[in-house]
Formats: sequence, structure tokens, C-alpha cells
Amino acid sequence: ICKLQRLPISFVGIVSSSRRIAAMSASTGIRPIVFSGPSGSGKSTLIQHLMERHPGCFRFCVSHTTRQPRAGEKHGQHYWYVTEAEMLADIDAGKFIESTHFAGNRYGTSYKAVTDVINSGQIPVLDVDVQGVKSFKAAKLQPPPTYVYIKAPSMTDLEQRLRARCTDDDEKIRLRLAEAEAGNAYADQAGAYDVVIVNDNLDAAFAELDKFLADDVARALAVKASAS
Repeated sequence: ICKLQRLPISFVGIVSSSRRIAAMSASTGIRPIVFSGPSGSGKSTLIQHLMERHPGCFRFCVSHTTRQPRAGEKHGQHYWYVTEAEMLADIDAGKFIESTHFAGNRYGTSYKAVTDVINSGQIPVLDVDVQGVKSFKAAKLQPPPTYVYIKAPSMTDLEQRLRARCTDDDEKIRLRLAEAEAGNAYADQAGAYDVVIVNDNLDAAFAELDKFLADDVARALAVKASAS
């Protein structure tokens, strides 16, 4: 105990937050599902289908960001929109499991975002980049999250999808493709993810994802049934 008291405040916050997640996960058997994959891989569509197929089982952990809200986005629903100073202060205080910097903006997942979902009896769903996956693993959450990587069939196909969206300029597309190459390289490493799904056909990719997460869904339904 004395050693813990001498640790920096940020580390103490990480330890206590990680223990809270472990305690709640242990009592319910619910594990976070950490998704990763490049923009344009179809990851968001697959997650949406998963939530529609199993209503009430999954819930997004709302991340923080320093970027401005886009049209139609709501504070607390799509992101928690904060200032750079606010986010850096919370990162220094150990309130985040992971955080990253992309295209001039910060993004991150707080411990509270995960504990709030587990406490509701639902499965936390997170969408993070490769660095976020590494940060989650470094946090050593128990039981460990399930890691899912979604990828496009090829880089050529991915670029076509990104350009078809007409939301990014050439420079941002270049950055996204470079990020995708790094992400794919990490996904190729043994043990990086629990499953890697190539989204060449949406229906087939969803069937693979749904089958892989069947046990997680069963646990969440059992928790919901016992609470009713």
C-alpha cells in the first residue's frame, strides 16, 4: 500500500480504474469488444449491423475528441467534445485507457466510458486505431477485451472506397492509406487480434463476425435475464 501511495497520481488513477473494470467484468463475464481497422473498411457498418441484430446487447463507449462536431453529431452521443487543454489534463491524470493524435485532433477512450457500459449490463464496443489497441493491451484489463480487426480486400479497393465517400481531400486520403498499411502490418502479426475479417462481401463478413461473437452475446443475454 505504501508503494502505491508514492506512485504518481496518473498511475494510481490507471490502477484503480483498471481494477474497477476487472471487478465489474468478473461479476458479469462481459468483456469489451475492441474493433480496429482503417476508414473505408466497412467497420462502422458491421458494428451497426451487429447492434441491430442484437438490440440491447452492445453499446458504444463514447470517446472524447478535440475536433469540432460535424453536422448532425451530438455531444455525448457521437463524441464528448472537449478542448485540447481539457483532454491533455485528463490524459495526464490517468483517466484515459488510450488516446491518439490524427490530422490535428486528439481522440481517446476514458476508463469511465467503459465502466459505464459494463455497469449497464451491456457489452462495451470500442473503435480505435492500432495505437489504441496497443494501449488497451498495455492496460492489462482483466478479463482481456476481444480484439477484432476489419480490413478491405486490398489497398486499391480501400482507396476507391475512400474516394467514393467524397469526404476527404487528397492529403487526408494519403494519411488514411498510410495508416491502413501500418494497421494491416500490425494485424498480420501473430496474436495481434483475436480475429481478422476481410470485408470483401458485407453479408459474408457480418456472418463471420456474428458467429465469432456468439458467446459474448449469450453472456450478455444471460446477465440481462438474471437481472430481470
